[in-house]
Amino acid sequence: MATILVVDDELGIRALLSEILTDEGHTVELAENAAQARQVREALRPDLVLLDIWMPDVDGITLLKEWGATAQLTMPVIMMSGHGTIDTAVEATKYGASAFLEKPITLQKLLRAVDQALARPGAGRGAAPPAGSGGSGGGHAGGASSDDDDPERGLAPRLGPSAAADATAPPSVQGPLAEQSFDLDRPLREARDAFEKSYFEFHLAREGGSMTRVAEKTGLERTHLYRKLKQLGVDLSRSKRGGH
Repeated sequence: MATILVVDDELGIRALLSEILTDEGHTVELAENAAQARQVREALRPDLVLLDIWMPDVDGITLLKEWGATAQLTMPVIMMSGHGTIDTAVEATKYGASAFLEKPITLQKLLRAVDQALARPGAGRGAAPPAGSGGSGGGHAGGASSDDDDPERGLAPRLGPSAAADATAPPSVQGPLAEQSFDLDRPLREARDAFEKSYFEFHLAREGGSMTRVAEKTGLERTHLYRKLKQLGVDLSRSKRGGH
């Protein structure tokens, strides 16, 4: 696992990236401007920095140059921008950035860029891609995403009398997930959501909370899987604690 510093002046971006990266097993520190970023970088020596270009005090490119000029660029830096151009990306790379991500950043591209940055020799304190995140794949961080996959593929729940039997857990899964029953006297959408929530909780428990293995098992692309779990209100932290 790695310590990752996220530097962005937008609270929503910081919160979202923190949630995703924490779910992947990383320790995340946050900064809303260059001044805070300097303090955190000096105190914690993060393994990776996600750095926004457009910030109110000092822009990300200037901070990147500063770190490079003062021999403080000892960690990979991934630049982020919602108004990026090819010239901006080239400039960031020229001054030491390991990758450039254009906002809005998809989950798949984010995890791929993070995995690649941490896998580089000397990227940090022996940091390596976290267990379960290898499924984000290789290739360039700005490569094509498979976000167009059908988010419902592989999810055709049977809500008849056999639903409880379909949700029966293997011997390795114990507790409330081992036996499920569904109230069918409700609107179809509610019954479907209840089934899908139990379905994903079952697979998360069986796979020890690994998003990669659950994605492979259920036939969902990771981006859609993450959105689906959030939509259904699945407690990902509890799933990891309950794993084995």
